[in-house]
Amino acid sequence: MGRTQSGDADTNEITLAAIGRTFREESGRSVATLIRVFGDIDIAEDAVQEAFTVALRRWPVEGRPANPGGWITTTARRRAIDRLRRASREQELLRTITASPVASPDPATSPETGPLPDDSLRLIFTCCHPALSAEAQVALTLRLLGGLSTGEVARAFLVAEATMAQRLVRAKRKIKAAGIPYRVPDPEDLPTRLRPVLSVLYLIYNAGADGPGGADLRSEAIRLTRAVAALMPAEEEVAGLLALMLLLEARRPARFDTGGALVLLGDQDRGLWNRSLAEEGQAIVRACLQRDRPGPYQLQAAINAVHADASEAEATDWRQIVALYSQLLAIAPTPIVALNRAIAVGEVEGPAPALALVDALPLDHYHLFHATRAALLRRLTRTEEAVAAYTEAVVLAPSDTDRRFLEDQLAALRKS
Repeated sequence: MGRTQSGDADTNEITLAAIGRTFREESGRSVATLIRVFGDIDIAEDAVQEAFTVALRRWPVEGRPANPGGWITTTARRRAIDRLRRASREQELLRTITASPVASPDPATSPETGPLPDDSLRLIFTCCHPALSAEAQVALTLRLLGGLSTGEVARAFLVAEATMAQRLVRAKRKIKAAGIPYRVPDPEDLPTRLRPVLSVLYLIYNAGADGPGGADLRSEAIRLTRAVAALMPAEEEVAGLLALMLLLEARRPARFDTGGALVLLGDQDRGLWNRSLAEEGQAIVRACLQRDRPGPYQLQAAINAVHADASEAEATDWRQIVALYSQLLAIAPTPIVALNRAIAVGEVEGPAPALALVDALPLDHYHLFHATRAALLRRLTRTEEAVAAYTEAVVLAPSDTDRRFLEDQLAALRKS
């Protein structure tokens, strides 16, 4: 009997983990679809949350459906209609929705349906309307489409969760008050909306980069970037972002070992890299270089193309990477870019010049700042300082994956 109970607990645990993955991967698309149907962000978001609450209750008993995203969207739509009906308001909207083919006339027999292919793209452009601040644009889209919690969005912006919650509420109210349309803008309006859209797409891609999971989220970011590139073929930065994602995705098979531990670029088995994706990304980079109008995403893609060129870590052209980072720093002078440039300098000039550059940066609350310092101090055999830096990096690590990697580095250093 005890063994059976243990087995049930294990199954429950696996199911709950699967529901968590489904929320991260599918909630954004479900929210996007319901915003199209109901025209209201709060109704859509609340309904999707309720649908996942139902999933938590039913899936451990009934099993995970074959189309979990469609199940969530269908259940959320029904919940939203029930809420409108119970509240006895928006009756005209309710009649329109229930008469629409999007709503199922018979919930018991209707098939599971997923979101329309372009709903997510519409949502990105809605959230990136110029009536909202740049920060609100990115934060709101990460929350609604990226499947990130308010706390995760807050960490991305290095602010308190309560502060971010207030910003998100204000942004949603502004969309409603301003009557911002839920659609892809007309061609003449696209360029003015581009910058935050690209920021959001890249952040969504990175949201799926933490640990071996998140493939669906990254795939969605790449798909949407391809869609924007088709809308705006003359925009080099869209092409640059697509190339960057493809080049990063090409290295994914080697980024984690069989136990799920992070593997640094220099230690990766390059035979595992996806050459097809790498070659597509490199071809896009070459086309961008011919246009000679470099932007931040194109330069980041070019840096990753240099890494992809090297058959082994020792063959990496670090001088070219330093030159590209210098160019990037000139047009995007951020501490993060400067930190990455310093790492490249360390490969060309050695750890001492690199450490001097790193120590000048205002990144004391960033875990990779301390991890970089620790690695450079380790190369300089300043062991006690390296231990202190790794310890600080562990404290600030934003994910279990990062924390485990840093703890392993710290343990190895203490043994040496």
